[in-house]
Amino acid sequence: MGLAYIKHSIKLGPLSPTDICGGKQNYLSDFPFMSHTLLSVPHTTPMASLSFNTTRIRTPTLQSHKPISKFSSLAKPIKFSFTFLTKPSRRNQQKLHPIRSSSVSESSVFAPKEVEFDDDDDEEDDPTAELSYLDPETDPGSISEWELDFCSRPILDIRGKKLWELVVCDSSLSLQYTKYFPNNVINSVTLKDAIVSISDDLGVPLPEKIRFFRSQMQTIITKACKELGIKPIQSKRCLSLLLWLEERYEAVYMRHPGFQKGSKPLLALDNPFPMELPENLFGEKWAFVQLPISAVREEVSSLETRLVFGAGLDLDLLGIEIDDKTLIPGLAVATSRARPLAAWMNGLEVCSIEAELSRASLILSVGISTRYIYATYKKTPETTNEAEAWEAAKKACGGLHFLAIQEDLDSDDCVGFWLLLDLPSPPV
Repeated sequence: MGLAYIKHSIKLGPLSPTDICGGKQNYLSDFPFMSHTLLSVPHTTPMASLSFNTTRIRTPTLQSHKPISKFSSLAKPIKFSFTFLTKPSRRNQQKLHPIRSSSVSESSVFAPKEVEFDDDDDEEDDPTAELSYLDPETDPGSISEWELDFCSRPILDIRGKKLWELVVCDSSLSLQYTKYFPNNVINSVTLKDAIVSISDDLGVPLPEKIRFFRSQMQTIITKACKELGIKPIQSKRCLSLLLWLEERYEAVYMRHPGFQKGSKPLLALDNPFPMELPENLFGEKWAFVQLPISAVREEVSSLETRLVFGAGLDLDLLGIEIDDKTLIPGLAVATSRARPLAAWMNGLEVCSIEAELSRASLILSVGISTRYIYATYKKTPETTNEAEAWEAAKKACGGLHFLAIQEDLDSDDCVGFWLLLDLPSPPV
C-alpha cells in the first residue's frame, strides 16, 4: 500500500508553499485526523500498547527470573512492561561461565559467580553475575552485527571506584554478553581482547560491524574495532541494547551491593544544537503523512525484496502491540533526485525526526549526536497545530514514526523508507 493511497483516503492536500532551508519550496500537508481540538489523541485512533519483549533476555541467575514490570512509559498512556519467562525453556538451560580477561585484576571487582539456571524460585537473582549466552537455535554465522556499550555503571567496587561494564548483544538478542571491569584497565587493548574472547567462547565469528552510541568512547571502540578488521558505526539505532540497559538498571544495577543511588551517568549522551543541512540532503517538498501499521509492516518487509534504501525495526522484539487500524505518523520527502538522496541518507544511521515548535522546524537526528535542521515552515497557528498534532500522534504510538523518500508526493512507491523510534536516554 503506497503513501499516495493513504493521502487520498484521508484527503491530504498541500497548504501554501513555505520556505525550506536551502531555498527550496516546501509544502506542509493537512493532518485531518487530528485537528487543533483533538491534539491529545484522536478518539478514532486506537491507542498503541508497547512492551519490550524481554523474554529474549537471559538474566544470569542462580534460579529463574521473577517478573518485573517497572519500565517507565514514554508517553501517557503508553506503557512499557517487562515480562520475563518464569522458567527458561529446557532446551535453553545451560551452565554459563563468566569470561575473564588476563588483564583484569579480579581483586578489584566483585567476584562474579558461575551462573546456571535452577528450578528453585526461592532465591534472589545474583546482580554480580556475568552473562555469556548464544541462542542454541541461532546459526552463529548469521550474526554479523553487534551492538556494544563500554561504560561505567552506578556501582562502586571494593576500592571505592566506579565499576565499568561491557555489554554486547545483537539486534535479536540471540547473542548476549556482560562483563565487569575495574576502571584502571579501560583501554582499547582490554576491549579488543574482550571482543576476541566473546567470539572464541561463544563460537561466533567476529562481526562485520559494531554499533555504539556513546561519542565519548569513540576513540577506544574505534581503535579496538579497526585492529580486528571490524567496522565501527556511531549510531543510536542500538535499540535492543538501549532497552536492555534500561531493563538492567532496575533488574541488576540497583540490586548490586555496590550500587550508588543518585549517581549520574559518567558519560552522558549529547544533544547538541542542530546544524545546517548539507546540500546533498536537500529535498524539494515534504509533507506530514500517516500509514496504517499494516502498511508500515509491508514497507519494512519490502526493503530487501524491492532493493529500497532504508531500515526497519524488530517490532516483535520491541513488544509493540498496535491495533491494525492505528495510523503511524511519518514524514514524506519528495525530490526529482530521490534515489541519490535515499542513498546518502542510507549511510547516516537515521534515528528520529522531531518537530521543534519553538523554531518552527523539523530536526533530523542521525548517528550519535548529529542533529540537522531538516526543514522549516512559516510559523502560524495552523502550522503550529499541525506540528503539535504530529508530535502527539508519535507519542500515541510510543514514539514510533517513519521517514519516506519519494520521487513525487503522489507516488505509490518509496525509494527510501526508515522506521524510527523515539527513546529516552538510558539511565546509565
